[in-house]
Amino acid sequence: MADTGFQPVSGFDLPRFAGIASFMRLPMIGLDDPRLPQVDIGLIGLPWDAGTTNRPGPRHGPRQVRDMSTMIRAQHGVSGVRPFETVNCADLGDVPPNPADLSDTMDRITQMLTQLRRAGVLPVCVGGDHLCTLPVLRALAADAPLGLIHFDSHTDLFHSYFGGSMYTHGTPFRRAVEEGLLDPARMIQIGIRGTAYDSEDREFAAAQGIRIVTIEELFDRGLKDVMAEARQIAGTGSTYVSYDIDFVDPAYAPGTGTPEVGGPNAFQALQVVRELVGVNIAGADLVEVSPPFDNSGGTAFLAASILFEILCVIAPALAASRGVD
Repeated sequence: MADTGFQPVSGFDLPRFAGIASFMRLPMIGLDDPRLPQVDIGLIGLPWDAGTTNRPGPRHGPRQVRDMSTMIRAQHGVSGVRPFETVNCADLGDVPPNPADLSDTMDRITQMLTQLRRAGVLPVCVGGDHLCTLPVLRALAADAPLGLIHFDSHTDLFHSYFGGSMYTHGTPFRRAVEEGLLDPARMIQIGIRGTAYDSEDREFAAAQGIRIVTIEELFDRGLKDVMAEARQIAGTGSTYVSYDIDFVDPAYAPGTGTPEVGGPNAFQALQVVRELVGVNIAGADLVEVSPPFDNSGGTAFLAASILFEILCVIAPALAASRGVD
């Protein structure tokens, strides 16, 4: 049972439009807070988009997701899971980026996530563009490579952009494989679609043994069948879950930098997360929410809803693994 000091503020106690917005109205815990070792799952903002190659804006994603996450209540509507009563969850704030230095920002992300790993905190990060995932993996896979379940419309497996730029939101998983942070045999990328520059990324995936499930295959086979394969590929080893909001069709999530039509609807966006039950999740992220392209906040609300689904998968498994009643 979670500590009562880690409960979110109820909308019955304080209207959801009032107070300071934190992720899901959870308590804010700083890295120097003596309660940090009590945190089981930490939500962390990664407000940074220096890896973006076209439409910027995801640096503002964590702030808008925090705001829209005040709409989230404490109990899952289907499973009945109450994650905040199962384990201690907290908003651990943002990694402070250096907007003038890409390399320094990545180091800052790795340093903060390393500190959290050593404190026993399981991180759920909110980006930010998809390059943010690379420094997170550098922290979490410091001892051994992780598996990966990746929801996206793009593989992000390209070698470089613009004549040799190695670090963009189109290259993080290429770098992660090269750095030994991910085990290609335990990687699956789901929902891939859209026009392409060329087939370099697909060729790299084939050479490394990375499983790519196109949107056509996902819809032909069905979500449950594909997610059963995803669980099989991940196996029992530690696995990272990375969810790019552009996995979802832009009719439902227009607030993203690189939208691709023909994707899942909002309900399917939640369904795939529910099918992660049984995966040994070591960390997760949701990235590429770009508020300038959806000022209404609808995309950010969907993102917050997906994050809650992720918590409802992780919390019971984490409680069981740690012997929490």
